[in-house]
Amino acid sequence: MGMEKMKKKKKSICSVYIAIVLIVWLTDIEVEGREVAFLGKHEKPTSDFGFGFTKSFHSIYDTSKYGIFQLNNGLALTPQMGWNSWNFFACHITEELIRETADALISTGLANLGYVYVNIDDCWSAASRNLKGQLVPDPNTFPSGIKALADYVHGKGLKLGIYSDAGAFTCQVRPGSLFHEIDDSQLFASWGVDYLKYDNCFNLGIDPKKRYPPMRDALNATGRTIFYSICEWGVEDPALWARGVGNSWRTTDDINDTWASMTTIADLNNKWASYAGPGGWNDPDMLEVGNGGMTYQEYRAHLSIWALMKAPLLVGCDVRNMTAETFEILSNKEVIAVNQDSLGVQGRKVYVAGKENCIQVWAGPLSGNRLVVAFWNRCLKAATITAKWETLGLESSTIVSIRDLWQHKDLVENAVSSFSTKVDSHDCHMYIFTPKTVAHWEI
Repeated sequence: MGMEKMKKKKKSICSVYIAIVLIVWLTDIEVEGREVAFLGKHEKPTSDFGFGFTKSFHSIYDTSKYGIFQLNNGLALTPQMGWNSWNFFACHITEELIRETADALISTGLANLGYVYVNIDDCWSAASRNLKGQLVPDPNTFPSGIKALADYVHGKGLKLGIYSDAGAFTCQVRPGSLFHEIDDSQLFASWGVDYLKYDNCFNLGIDPKKRYPPMRDALNATGRTIFYSICEWGVEDPALWARGVGNSWRTTDDINDTWASMTTIADLNNKWASYAGPGGWNDPDMLEVGNGGMTYQEYRAHLSIWALMKAPLLVGCDVRNMTAETFEILSNKEVIAVNQDSLGVQGRKVYVAGKENCIQVWAGPLSGNRLVVAFWNRCLKAATITAKWETLGLESSTIVSIRDLWQHKDLVENAVSSFSTKVDSHDCHMYIFTPKTVAHWEI
């Protein structure tokens, strides 16, 4: 083939490639009705396993459903961390409580660990809009207004979140934002709001795929960067469609402060592991740690699994009055580091055994060629749990060092083939596995 013909062929191939990319891009916009862009930092997490890892590694930690296109507002490179008022206070909230909570996040050191969002849930607004059709803070509980509260929170170096609903009313029958998206988003932005939790009550039976994108567009149009948390309860499987709409999406119904609720929700969220990643996260609801309905061991398991699943870590207790045990759990830097790991791959359940599958191993890849592995005993008695290397995607001959994230110490330098540990009932042991045989999975 002559040089001129080769040039023409390369030019033709290049033109066809560009045309295909444009067609795919435009089709995606038309189908999902959203403004999108290639994300750069939000690209799909990939893993190039080398020596020491099995060929099943990719299928165990599948990320193939993670969207090429994500909501491109620069937020949620890692899961959001902070506090939310609902789990403990429900409707009994005031501006004084929000200020004191911001103070407590600073004084306890939780803010320095990443808990920076101070999120007001339902009941902050008056029962009706004003004569201009605007939302109004409840004059009895938020007399200074949200702008003054945002200024106070920002003065602490924190961020303020607010709540509304993709329906005619909120769940506590305050005005919703359905059909008011533009006005309400502009109001939120003018107040200095940094985060919106958008609920699903009184939704008039309208498809969520039609109700949630207008608020995304309205928030983006304000010019203020606002984290968009979709709270659709997993009714229409938002992992399948919300990745270009919100920064996180609820995959389940509301959590409550019980072992049964927490474990059920963990299992439901696990189903969608391959759909999450930087820019958009599965949300199994807020933390109940410290609210009194579970044991120390159960709360430790709660935080461990939420961290491993790359779930939002939103504290739901009264941080002004935490016990030492509650603070110990919430402030575990090594567990938080798993949640905030830059690789951004959601860990998942990889092995079950025992009655009703109560013996479980959960795992996920981390940056730096490491694995996080959780040994979770959901049985009624203590049990020895074993993880074989093949289950984790490791070759049986791979040498692994193991660090305990709750004891904060290195346990083993040269584990091979498998690792076993005795775990108390309803407790969870969490480890970092570092293969000595170097492999690579990097974004």
